[in-house]
Amino acid sequence: MYHGRTTGKGPSNPTQIYQQPPRLLIVHISLPCWADICSNLCEALQNFFSLACSLMGPSRMSLFSLYMVQNQHECLLPFVQVKGNFARLQACISELRMLQREGCFRPQVTSLQLAVEDGLQQFKQYHKHVTTSAALTYTSLEITILTSQPGKEVVKQLEHGLKDTDLVSVRRLQVVEVTKGVLECMDSASPVDELSNDESVFLGTDIDLQTIDNDVVSMEIFFKAWLHNSGTDQEHVHLLLPSQSCSSIAKARDNPMCLKCDLQERLLSPSLFPGTADGSLKMDDPKGDFSTLYQMASQSAASHYKLHVIKALKSSGICESVTYGLPFILRPTSCWQLDWDELETNQQHFHALCHSLLKREWLLLAKGEPLSRGHSLREPATTFYVIVPSPSPTLLVKAVATRELMLPSPFPLLPENPPVDSLKIVESVLDSLELEPIYNPLQVWSHLYSHLSSPFAKPQSRLHPSWESRALKKAGQLQTNRVRATVAPLPMTPALGRAPKMPAASKASSETFQLSKEEEEEKEEYPSGL
Repeated sequence: MYHGRTTGKGPSNPTQIYQQPPRLLIVHISLPCWADICSNLCEALQNFFSLACSLMGPSRMSLFSLYMVQNQHECLLPFVQVKGNFARLQACISELRMLQREGCFRPQVTSLQLAVEDGLQQFKQYHKHVTTSAALTYTSLEITILTSQPGKEVVKQLEHGLKDTDLVSVRRLQVVEVTKGVLECMDSASPVDELSNDESVFLGTDIDLQTIDNDVVSMEIFFKAWLHNSGTDQEHVHLLLPSQSCSSIAKARDNPMCLKCDLQERLLSPSLFPGTADGSLKMDDPKGDFSTLYQMASQSAASHYKLHVIKALKSSGICESVTYGLPFILRPTSCWQLDWDELETNQQHFHALCHSLLKREWLLLAKGEPLSRGHSLREPATTFYVIVPSPSPTLLVKAVATRELMLPSPFPLLPENPPVDSLKIVESVLDSLELEPIYNPLQVWSHLYSHLSSPFAKPQSRLHPSWESRALKKAGQLQTNRVRATVAPLPMTPALGRAPKMPAASKASSETFQLSKEEEEEKEEYPSGL
């Protein structure tokens, strides 16, 4: 959580509720570890962006930029819009695959720090000149550093290296250590102890540290978290239960117990992707199956969506055939605007509710409060939900059918004694099936990634000229197969005993984006976006 530093950092427009802040990914993986990580990382990035670029409905990702840090830092992709821009992102991933995998070198200590500062400078410059883009809903940046080095050591390095850097525009700084199969290729080093309060340098922002395994699925899951609504500016849903202190039902309804919750999707609807079998009939409705969920999450702070619990049900008392739509998850809120005591009490009550429902084997039936009907005289339709507990501190919420939606469906009782011959045949067929104890969706794939990527099998050059490509054209150095940083790179720190030498990539970047005197006289205006 980043309390006290969120002013102006979240979307105020309800239609932007799903859009996440601009993201800068810095790949900080040295040789020879890169040879073990490269293919997994590139495949995970390509799979993720095939989804993120194709999702219909509100934009979930705004801007993305990619840096690579080995012996020196290099911008492989300046900030670009994500939605509908898969060809450009795929070209960047292809370039990432072609980077050197063998050899050895002594990485410069300041390379990672310079990558962070360069990316931050690039974001500020983009934000300054692109004034009409929807990406400017956010004025802060999330930086993720994917590293093969010990995470604690990288955090300590950043804390000391960035102590004089202005990080006001950084919403979150995260270090992710790739662990499985990586430590074997690293030189032995002394372990880094936890930093004490005296050793830790105050940056004005926290540095998160986590680890992921070196496999495609783990990396995919990490990147897919970027599609979640992780904003903490307000709680999403109020779950209202009758108060025990009230003697009458009427008073209980007027003074309910309120649990403040955040909303999270469990899965992506196939209807949000173009050309899928389940979504082909819903192309005219970009909201697809999550329209109710979207309405709930897009309420203003003054009128949170409310779920009124009206009764309890036995766990075995509901048929799955009467539930519909996508399920979603409720968690106790992490809204920073609530004080710590209220957050803690709310969380304790939420956990107690989960525990009690499991113990009693109960479900809850809740009635959604209708959206404001404005000046309409018609009474709005109401949606009902069933709330299911789980062993985790979460509640699963699914829409449930009402009388108006039900169709006649006779269900006669199953005969007790089927014909013996038929029984033997079916039993034999069933015995031939492989039996799994559980269904693991991560082990089942529908080729959706390849389906979404197929129109862009051959990466194309950029379709729209941008302000940095204009500078390239004027300098006579336009390269259609490689994208460079939109700002002049920060100076490199030469190794001891060697003459200062700028790498070719950074030199090209510097020459590209240093405007000539003629260009300054022209005072060319920047376009509205990339």
